[in-house]
Amino acid sequence: MDVHDLGEGEPEVAVVGAIHGDEPCGARAVRRLLDADLDVERPVRLILANEEALDAEVRYLDADLNRSFPGDPDAEAHEERLAAEVLDALDGCTTLAIHSTQSYAEPFAVVDSMDEVARAVAPHLPVDAVIQTDAFTEGRLIEHPHTLEVEAGLQGSDGAADNAYWLSRAFLAATGVTPAPGAEDVIDAGGREDVAVFRLRERIPKPDAEVYEVFARNFERVEAGEPFAAADDEQLRADEPFYPVLLSPYGYRDQFGYVADRVGTIE
Repeated sequence: MDVHDLGEGEPEVAVVGAIHGDEPCGARAVRRLLDADLDVERPVRLILANEEALDAEVRYLDADLNRSFPGDPDAEAHEERLAAEVLDALDGCTTLAIHSTQSYAEPFAVVDSMDEVARAVAPHLPVDAVIQTDAFTEGRLIEHPHTLEVEAGLQGSDGAADNAYWLSRAFLAATGVTPAPGAEDVIDAGGREDVAVFRLRERIPKPDAEVYEVFARNFERVEAGEPFAAADDEQLRADEPFYPVLLSPYGYRDQFGYVADRVGTIE
């Protein structure tokens, strides 16, 4: 784990990249933040979490770090020990964790629940949706207080790396660390008119097959009876209306993605 502190005093805000070693966008964003020589109003901590997996260009070495929290400092698995170190480094911080996905090119935010931090920060991020995952957060960093994840874009793409940097800058502005880019005051963080909120309801299992396809688009309503994916020649149709989230043919080993409900907006 590589940790950099900016500003005077104990950090109150943190940005974390490289929780997964095959998602370099967060690491690139952290390095770009360091190169930017930011003038910070509040102390901030920048973390490259799983350096070993990042160097090996693999998701993890022994266990998925984002399924290993709170971790165990005495565990045999590298990521289980690392999870404990990461949580210790983030103690007392409002935190942004950066990820990327194989299913969607545009940024969106992921939270455990719509707490006061999510409601205060999410509208100031360049995202069009917030995903509430409270039924599916076991072992993830967002289980822990004052933490948001962002999916910055398609895994390994330059677009995701650029998005990750601007998501980080918006997060730092929203938490009073720096002015928004182009603004003169740290409180001028901009904002979206409204951000759609979706809540995950259940996983969409993938049958055994050689070839998978998806027809539906993430965050766009699928009507009852409409085909949304296929496994070989078998089409999967919706039993009832839903919104697909993280839907992709090969993003997960045993599922297409998630069924979600649209539950409102943050303004």
